[in-house]
Amino acid sequence: MPEGKILLKPSTLWTSVKEQTAHALQCGALLSIPTEFEFVEQDGVLFLVRILSNLNRKKAAKEKQDKQTTNSGKEFNPFLPYEEDLFVADISETHVCILNKFNVVDYHLLIITRAFEEQESLLTLEDFAALWACLADFDGLAFYNGGKIAGASQRHKHLQLVPLPLAPCGWQIPIEPLLASAKLQDSIATIPELPFTHAFAPLDSDLVQSPLALLECYRTLLRAVGLDAVDGNKQSGAYNFLATREWMLIIPRSQEHFQSISINSLGFAGALLVRNEQEMQLLKNQGPMNILKNVGVSI
Repeated sequence: MPEGKILLKPSTLWTSVKEQTAHALQCGALLSIPTEFEFVEQDGVLFLVRILSNLNRKKAAKEKQDKQTTNSGKEFNPFLPYEEDLFVADISETHVCILNKFNVVDYHLLIITRAFEEQESLLTLEDFAALWACLADFDGLAFYNGGKIAGASQRHKHLQLVPLPLAPCGWQIPIEPLLASAKLQDSIATIPELPFTHAFAPLDSDLVQSPLALLECYRTLLRAVGLDAVDGNKQSGAYNFLATREWMLIIPRSQEHFQSISINSLGFAGALLVRNEQEMQLLKNQGPMNILKNVGVSI
């Protein structure tokens, strides 16, 4: 199985990200969504909760996208072609890296396939080769929303990468304090404090040098939570995938929302997003870990 030639030159991605961000902001291609944030504690985790200040830009873009879909009779795909002003780098023969147009987190990257693939496709050797080429030069949290129920907003396959730390103070990733208690059985671990089905794997330095070994680790995690391929490479159920240079985590999903609050992969890293003060109060009343349990799969 070929993994695609890597085109990204080592030690160039971070510089390209900063330069392209400055350009995209100046020309108006990058429409950052301002937020405020606070921490909400539950079960030993300081959850980072961002409150959106203004969704008008994204709402207007969604209305334009829906109109294009209606007029053309075809679903609009923002990644085919992608906006040139958002382009960061050619990663491989199969993937490119662009800026997330409506970013909440600074330097939020999308790693997209050059040709159309469904977001409900399982990750491939080419995906892992491209992702780890980026992680080698960009210390971040990678994630993949496997399907609409897992929080995916576009059908075109795209992995995402945000820089660490996720917040200007505290842990690099809010759930990090829980990872030390992972109970390993063979190569797969579970984290006792996470009250929903999941599978976790620490990554050693040898493993991260091999996209094929990373792909096999990912497949093992999928099998551990009862997910596997159907009809070729299509997933058998929705899930969230998170990874850093040190570990990989998979969480199967049962629903996209808890009431009006949408949850994607970042929620399971301990970083949640609410649209207004009413949703913030709902989150505080219910407890963020309880909300994650509700949209996950019961143990």
